[in-house]
Amino acid sequence: MTRSRSARLTRKTRETEIEVVLELDGSGAYEVSTGIPFFDHMLESFAKHALLDLRLTAKGDLAVDAHHTVEDVGIVLGQALREALGSAEGIRRYGSFVLPMAEAKVEVAVDVSNRPYLVYRVGLANDRIGGFDVSLVEDFLYAFCQHAGIDLHVELRYGKSPHHVVEATFKGLARALRIALEIDPRVRGLPTVKGAL
Repeated sequence: MTRSRSARLTRKTRETEIEVVLELDGSGAYEVSTGIPFFDHMLESFAKHALLDLRLTAKGDLAVDAHHTVEDVGIVLGQALREALGSAEGIRRYGSFVLPMAEAKVEVAVDVSNRPYLVYRVGLANDRIGGFDVSLVEDFLYAFCQHAGIDLHVELRYGKSPHHVVEATFKGLARALRIALEIDPRVRGLPTVKGAL
């Protein structure tokens, strides 16, 4: 019998309270509430395109700033992914995706290696989408990578609309992870010659 690749985690600090329930082998079902509407939309798109089932609630000190909430969601979501992954036996490990959205094109590549790293080559002239600070995307991705143990590279090839670029980033990450986390029936054990990820 195959182990369910799922996790349930909570994190409570003086700044945020977050709960995540994650199923890696899902259908893309989601319930997301962070108090930050655009961020909710990105997390919903992430779950849908990665085919992860995600329940996520976050309460944060939004009167101060959205930074604590966005970063802490990245921490807990990353921890949940790492826990749900378990030993990582049989996964494809690598995944990449080029995602176009209107005038924008974003390239995303991931290595589920337990060696976290983020390369984020995305520069935007406009740093707001509604009330959402676009610079928080990099903070979210950094926290997510560090706690999920993934090497993530995101590069904006071209694009002007901050909305299109950020949405392409989240959807591109989702699609790349979907490939990397998939069980490959031909892989025996861990996808490495080192004997450990």
